[in-house]
This record gives sequence, C-alpha cells and structure tokens, in this order.
Amino acid sequence: MSNMLLFPILIPLVFATILMVFPKNVRMQRIVAAAGTLFTLIASLFLLVKVNNDGVQAITLGSWPAPFGISMVSDLLSVLLVISSSLITLFVVLYSFPSIGIKREQSFYYPAVLFLMTGVNGAFTTGDIFNLFVFVEVLLMASYTLIVHGGEKPQLRESIKYLLVNIISSALFVAAVAFLYSVTGTLNMADLAVKIPQIESTGILTVIAVLFLVVFGFKAAIFPLYFWLPGSYHAPPMPILALFGALLTKVGVYAIMRTYTLFFVMNTGFTHELLGIVAILTILAGCVGALAYFDVKKIIIYNIIIAVGVILFGVSQLNEAGVQGSVFYLIHDMLIKAALFFLVGIIAVLFGTTDLRKMGGLIKTYPVLGWVYLIAAFGLAGIPPLSGFPGKLLIVQGGFEGPQFWGSLVILATSLIVLLSVVRIFIYAFWGNPVETMPVTKTVYRQMFVPTVILVSFTVVLGVGAEFFMPLISGAGEVLLNPALYIDAVLKE
Repeated sequence: MSNMLLFPILIPLVFATILMVFPKNVRMQRIVAAAGTLFTLIASLFLLVKVNNDGVQAITLGSWPAPFGISMVSDLLSVLLVISSSLITLFVVLYSFPSIGIKREQSFYYPAVLFLMTGVNGAFTTGDIFNLFVFVEVLLMASYTLIVHGGEKPQLRESIKYLLVNIISSALFVAAVAFLYSVTGTLNMADLAVKIPQIESTGILTVIAVLFLVVFGFKAAIFPLYFWLPGSYHAPPMPILALFGALLTKVGVYAIMRTYTLFFVMNTGFTHELLGIVAILTILAGCVGALAYFDVKKIIIYNIIIAVGVILFGVSQLNEAGVQGSVFYLIHDMLIKAALFFLVGIIAVLFGTTDLRKMGGLIKTYPVLGWVYLIAAFGLAGIPPLSGFPGKLLIVQGGFEGPQFWGSLVILATSLIVLLSVVRIFIYAFWGNPVETMPVTKTVYRQMFVPTVILVSFTVVLGVGAEFFMPLISGAGEVLLNPALYIDAVLKE
C-alpha cells in the first residue's frame, strides 16, 4: 500500500515546526505557511486520484500487522474531507494576511494553524479509535492556542469554558475507549467491525455507543451539548473563527459518521433512532439561536449547529440517500461556512462592529460584496442549483425512505428559517439608510475579498457541477454502507 496517505499529515507538521524557528519574520511566516498549506492540498489531490483508482488505501505502522500496529486508512470519505480541510486552511492563511494583525502573526499564529491542520487531517485518516483521540488532542491543543491568541478579555473569558468542556469530554473519551477495549479486546476500527457482531451482550455495547455519542457530541456540538460553542467561537478574530467553524465541529461529526456506520450497528433501532432525534433537536436549537441575535457572527455560528443536525439526521437513517446526502452536505458546509465567515468578517471590518442594528446601505458602495454574500446565503439555505441543495435533497429523501420521515419535514421547514437568518444580514447590512463605514484601503479590502470570492466560487461549482462530483460522493457513501470494503483493505493490508 502507498505511503501517500501520510503526506497530508506530515507536510503541515513539518512546516509548522519550521515556522517555529523564525516567529518575528512576518514575510517568511506568510510564505512558508502558504507553501505548507498549498503542498498539503496538492498531496491530498494526488491521494484522491490514488484512492479513486485503486480503492481504499491502508498502511499499518510499527512493523506490526493489523490490528496490532497503528493503522492509517484513506477511503473516499476521509480523502474528500482532507482535501476540504486543506483547501479551507489555505484560504484562511491567505485571508489572515491583511486581517489577523502583525502582532498576532509574530506570536506563532501560523504554526498553530498548521498544527491544527495536522490534527484535523490525522483524525480524518486514522483507522484506530485511540489514535483518533490522539489526533483530536493535537488539534485541541492548537485550538487552545488560537482561541486565546492576542489575549483580549473576551477570548480569555471564553477560553476557560472552552478548555473545561474539552477536558471533560477528553476524559470521557478515554473512559469510553477503555470500556470498548475491555469488551472487545481491540481498538482498530476494522477489527472492531469484525468482533462486535460476535459479542452476544449487545446491552453493554449499546451503552458504550451512547457514551461515544456523548463524547463526539461535545466535539460536534449536538443538542444539548452545544452550549459552549456560541460564546467560545464568538471570541477569537474572524480568520480563527472561520477555521474553527469550518473544521472543528466537523471532526466530531465525522467520528459519529464513521463509528455509527462501521461498528456501532448492533442495535440500530435504539442508537440510530436516538441519533435521529438528537439531530432534529439540534436543528431546532440552532434555529432559535440564529433568529434570536442581531450579531452577524452569532447568526452564522448558530447555523453551524443547524448544519450538524442536518448531517447527522442523514447518517441516522442508514440508507443510501441519507448517507450520500450527509457526505455531500458535510463537504458543502465546510466550504460555505468558511466563505460566510470571510464575508461577515469583511462586513464587520467595514462597519467596525458586528451589530446588525448599526449597519446599513453597503450595497451602494460595495455592490459586488453584497451579491457575493447573497449567493453564499442562498447556498447555505439550499436554494437550487447551489451546493446546499443536492445534499439536503438526498438527506430529505433518506428521511422519507427511512423510519423518521417526520425529521425530513422539520428539515424542509427549518430551511426557511436558515434562509431568513442569513437574508436578515443582507437586508440590514446592505439595504436601508447608509451608515458611515470605517476607512479601509483598497489593497486590504482586495486581499480579503479575493480569497472569499474564490471560495464562494468553489461552492457554486460544487452545486452546479453536482453530477460531476456524485461518483466520488457515492463512493464515499458506499464505503460507509458496505463496511466490508474498509475491513478488507485494513486487515488484508
């Protein structure tokens, strides 16, 4: 098997280490960080070609055969997510040049971003449940650095809550892994998929599955475990918020997708029905928050929670349409959330505030910004033919074909609330009486706007060209619904 699947993990790790050597040289920091993220993206694209042509790639480290060695696995789902995370991190780095501030750039900002990228890509690639914990801790340590980066009072206040929640969830994670190992005698995901069906006492396995749902639910911000997210994500600067909003919760979502399709399938009548109910409650809770606030950051943050619920509802149906829709919607949401945070970041810079009630009339001076924002908002709400539509359509279809058809009705109804929440930003910020804007040079505006437009363009291409991308999405869904493909690649490696 190819070592290529290790490159998207090793490249950002190496570049992050290099960046630690000269923290005060801003120009070199920018060049090296951009090069590291670009090389990671290129390696990820080569890996996609390899996986698409040759099937699931697996490598076991430490000169031990699976399941005794440390397995790293790359199937179409993981490689698509690695590409998405690498692309988003590249654009976050470019967006940071004019917006994050030189003081932060000289304080190990870019190494922290690349270490976070290492953890995210590792979590998407690992084939061992304990090493999933290790990579999650890597990305969390980087996120601890980023959430307090700059030392502003709101950041320090919210970082305490963020730190406590993640310490508790990490402790639960270790406990859940220990319980799982005590029952099965293995932590290799493929081996777990083989051994769990052989165990007669499904009751204890169901308890462990629910415990893992709680653990990953903290990371993914599902109901009622999302309480920490709005305040914590609101505190850091916009580039960091875009990185967090696009990637961090998605690691928890991916972990639930992987475990609840690969090996926690011994009692789907309980575990997956519970997942479906929790997903719908998550959507409803996110809708309440999205409508309750007049802060542009808070509105998009609560839309993160809504999207988590939509994705997990599709997974809970455990049918072809639902799972494929979840994969498509997951990739769409990573891209569209980053783009929307970039856009509201530009709006906040222009007005000098994130309060909608203090904005207005921007369409007269920045019309292109307004229409680009409207395209991204329509994409988030799932207006055809933009990228939110195909995934949501498949998820709704999966709900009608599955046991929880009422969930599909909720998703359809709440799509209107999502649209209302983001169109409110357009109405307040771009229409109405003009409000005096802050002085922003054309160079700074262009440096923030260009990567934003390119990212929005990617989401449009994903939606309009959905038919072109569907073979990859179908392949990713097939691996989730047919675990034998994953198991054979790992245990016969």
